[in-house]
Amino acid sequence: MQRTLVLWLPDWPVTAAVREGMAPAGAALAVISANRVIACSAAARAEGVRAGQRRREAQSLCPALQIVPFDEGRDHRLFAPLIDIVEGLVAGVQVVRPGLIALAARGPARYYGGEKAAALALRGALAAEADDVRIGIADGPFAAELAARTAATTAAEQGLRIVPAAASGPFLAPFSVSTLGDPGLATLLGRLGVRTLGDFAALPAAAVRERFGAAGAHRHALAGAADATPIVPRTPPPDLERVLELEPPLDRVDQVAFAVRQLADELVEALTARLLVATAIRIVVRDEHGIESDRAWLHPRSFRASEIVDRVRWQLSGETRTMGARDSRAQADADRGPGLRAAVTRVRIAPESVDDLAHHEPGLWGGPPDERVHHALSRVQSMLGHEAVLTPHRTGGRTLADRALLVPWGDRAAGTRPLERPWPGALPQPAPSTVFPTRHPVSVVDGEGAAIGIDERMRLSAAPAAFAPGAGGAARPIRSWAGPWPLDEQWWSIRRRRLHRLQVVDAAGVAWLLVLEGGSWWAEARYD
Repeated sequence: MQRTLVLWLPDWPVTAAVREGMAPAGAALAVISANRVIACSAAARAEGVRAGQRRREAQSLCPALQIVPFDEGRDHRLFAPLIDIVEGLVAGVQVVRPGLIALAARGPARYYGGEKAAALALRGALAAEADDVRIGIADGPFAAELAARTAATTAAEQGLRIVPAAASGPFLAPFSVSTLGDPGLATLLGRLGVRTLGDFAALPAAAVRERFGAAGAHRHALAGAADATPIVPRTPPPDLERVLELEPPLDRVDQVAFAVRQLADELVEALTARLLVATAIRIVVRDEHGIESDRAWLHPRSFRASEIVDRVRWQLSGETRTMGARDSRAQADADRGPGLRAAVTRVRIAPESVDDLAHHEPGLWGGPPDERVHHALSRVQSMLGHEAVLTPHRTGGRTLADRALLVPWGDRAAGTRPLERPWPGALPQPAPSTVFPTRHPVSVVDGEGAAIGIDERMRLSAAPAAFAPGAGGAARPIRSWAGPWPLDEQWWSIRRRRLHRLQVVDAAGVAWLLVLEGGSWWAEARYD
């Protein structure tokens, strides 16, 4: 049986929430998922709050209870530095979940001169990062985890419990069958009078397998200290981020961009050596006042060194707006100018998303047409700015303006609405091909020149006969029309929007989409 060391940090979701600043230390706090408590602080437990309780029950026991929603990403992110500390001392670490680590005890015990010495070394290394660290050592991960959970934090015990070899069976025997983590099995065993792990382990293995199947047989083996669960150590992610410390600090964009060029080359070479490419990177820039600018950049294909430098330059220059028509010389003059409010002291570049290099190799006979398009657009973008080249994306919505989303070249569309969702009040198909970026005021009149209106019953005041663009524009006779189609958005709030749309065909056979909103008509689109 493999000797296993388990390192446990109690109530890690609570600790992570406190470190994130979501609640003060020592407060009565509960982390909630699916309306149930999954972890609570010591102050909350003192009031009777327990894991597994419903939210309302926990709040009735502790009216001052602070509620924090469960966030697995937060737990993993804040636990990662502690994993790095442990991996700096021992190898073969398996992260069971944030707050719980398992590893084979043999290697550390031989290196540090015994199991207790290895456990104390790990606990000492984590002392600066965690106040409560408990370690259990036993035969198999299951027994070792229970040993860690029952380790006392007194000065004598030091948060450590070591179950001698071949003694895990007697150690496990008094525990309740509920510790197996199967509520259904625990309830059934309780009805049969089997309430402890020792009672369950005493049952014949063949009978247990026949009655409870493979899952029951596995838990029967756990209860009898015959845990054959292997330790599956994680593979530490490669350290691909690159950091540039600038001393003295640089206060010009072109200087920082020039200094970052070697950093970008090193990052691309490190990725290539691992047969990887970066499809998303994160750039963090710190100035001399300690203020950081943090942004993630995406790429439609993969980043080259020059493109990483461009992103650093855009981030420093604040190129997050459409810059209009500007040539490369004007851009260079802007970069050399005093664009930085404070000198830059540190630049960190880290790949956030990587892909296999083989997926981005050029074709045998050169790049495809879209590759040439990418290079051309990237070149224009590097000269004019990040948001100078925009690409349209379809998204859901009721109005034509809502259905179009312009995204800078290379970025992924964020905040899109599902196309397949029902959109009551949306214009029926086919949609017009030309949507005007700005409103074009028009006047819609009947055969006698009177303005057309729409009443509360969605009826036109008269048949439309003509419409004219702007003030004094030439009137276009209306040959046929359809509608109106009403749209009433957010009728329950002060941001209510109510309008009517009318399709008309003029004498030249051109179809238009006209909109009446707030008593005024305007042309929204044209059917080409």
